[in-house]
Amino acid sequence: MNNHSEIFLGTAFSSRSPKEIAICKDYLFFINAEGVIERMVAPDHAEYQQLLRTCENAENFHRLADGQYILPGFIDLHVHAPQWAQSGTALDLPLYDWLHEYTFPLEAKYADLSFAKNVYEDLVGTLLANGTTTALYFATIHKEASMLLAEICAERGQRGLVGKVVADDTEQNPPYYRDADSKTALEDTEAFILAVKKLAKKVKQGVYPVVTPRFIPSCTDEVLKGLGELAAKHNTHIQSHCSESDWAHQHVLERCDKHDAFALHDFGLLSDKAIMAHCNFLDNEDAALFAETGTAISHCPLSNAYFANSVLPAARFKALGVDIGLGTDISAGGTASLYDNAKQAVASSRMLEDGVDPALPAERRGVPGSRITMNEAFYFATAGGGESLSLPIGRIEKNYAWDVQIVDTKVKNAKLPIFDSNEDLYDIFQKIMYNVRPENIRQVWVQGEKVHERN
Repeated sequence: MNNHSEIFLGTAFSSRSPKEIAICKDYLFFINAEGVIERMVAPDHAEYQQLLRTCENAENFHRLADGQYILPGFIDLHVHAPQWAQSGTALDLPLYDWLHEYTFPLEAKYADLSFAKNVYEDLVGTLLANGTTTALYFATIHKEASMLLAEICAERGQRGLVGKVVADDTEQNPPYYRDADSKTALEDTEAFILAVKKLAKKVKQGVYPVVTPRFIPSCTDEVLKGLGELAAKHNTHIQSHCSESDWAHQHVLERCDKHDAFALHDFGLLSDKAIMAHCNFLDNEDAALFAETGTAISHCPLSNAYFANSVLPAARFKALGVDIGLGTDISAGGTASLYDNAKQAVASSRMLEDGVDPALPAERRGVPGSRITMNEAFYFATAGGGESLSLPIGRIEKNYAWDVQIVDTKVKNAKLPIFDSNEDLYDIFQKIMYNVRPENIRQVWVQGEKVHERN
C-alpha cells in the first residue's frame, strides 16, 4: 500500500451526468504520488475488507468523521483577481460607469507589486477556503503583477489559469490604464506565456498561461488577431467576455457588423480551450458555433443580475451542446463563493422560466423549459468546469485529479439541518449545496496535496 500517497475512507458526491449525482458511500479512495485517483473500491467489492485492514493504520490513511463528506473542488471559470479589493462595492452602477469610476482606477494600482501581493495572497487563500481548487483568472495589463499571481497560485497549491489582460484601444481605455500599443501588448503577452510555462514545469497541480483580451471593445483588431495567433502558436487557453450586456453586444455589432461570437471566431479566439464569460445575448447560431469549436461559457449568475440586463438561458445552451461552467466574476458578483453562485444559477433559471412581470398573464410571463436543478448547477461548478477547461478535474472518478473539499455538516455554530441519523444521502447532498459556509469546509486538497485546513 506504500506506493499510494494518500488513502481516504468516506462518502463522496460527484456528477454522474449533468442531471444525476453519483453517491459513493463508504468508498476507499487510493490516490497515487501524482495526486490522481488510481482506484475507488466500494464496500461490496471482494477485496474491500482486506484492503481496509491492510491500510487503516497507515500514516497516509484518512477516515472521515461522522457527518463529513467529500465533494469535488469547485472550478471558478471567471475571476477578476485585482477586483477582489473592491468586492461588494458600487454594484448599483451601470457596467460602463462601474468600469470607469471604480474598476479601471483600482486595476491601475497593480503596477505596485507590494499592493498586488497583498491582495492576491488574500484572494487565493479565500478561494481555497471556499472550496475553489481551480480558478481562471483575469489579472491586469501589468506583466509582472500577472506573473506574481501565477507564482502565488503555484506556491499555495491552487490550480491557477492566469491571463495578463490586454486592452490597447485608445478610445475605449483610459490613458492611465491601457497597453502602450498593440506591439507592446503582444510582446508582453508572449513573454508572460513563456514565463508561466517555465514556472509550470515545477508545479505539481499545474499553472497555465491564458491569452486574455479584456473584450472586443477594449482591443484593436490588430491585437485581437495577434492574440489569436499567439494562442495557436503556444496552444494556450483563451478567455474573454462575450455578449455580456445590451451595451457590449450592440457595440460589437456596430463595430464588426456581426455578433461577438463570430467576431471572436474570426480573430482565432474560439477553441476547445476557450472560455467566454457571460454570453447572455448569444442566439442559437452563436451557440452552435460555440458547440462546434468547443468553446465554453462561464456562467456568472450573480454578476449577471447586477450587470448583464438578462438571465443566461443555460438550459437552452446546454441542450445545444455547449460546455458550461460557473464563475463568481469577482468583483461584479460580489462574493468569492461558488456555492452562492450555484444557488443563484438555480434561482435565476426559475425566474427566467416563470417570468418576473406580474402584470403579464402567467402563460406569457416566462420562457418555458429554462429551469435547471441544483444537480445541474453542481455539475457546472465541478465536472462542467473541468470539461470547459479540457482538464481531468471536477469529478471523483478514476484518473481524475484528487481535487476535493471535505465538508463537515456538524461544525459548531454552522451545523447543517440534519436531524435523522439515517437521512437520505441525496438529501444531505442538497442540504450541503444550499447551506454550506466556509466554516464547514474542513480541508481542501489539490492534486493529492492538502492546501487548506480549518480546525
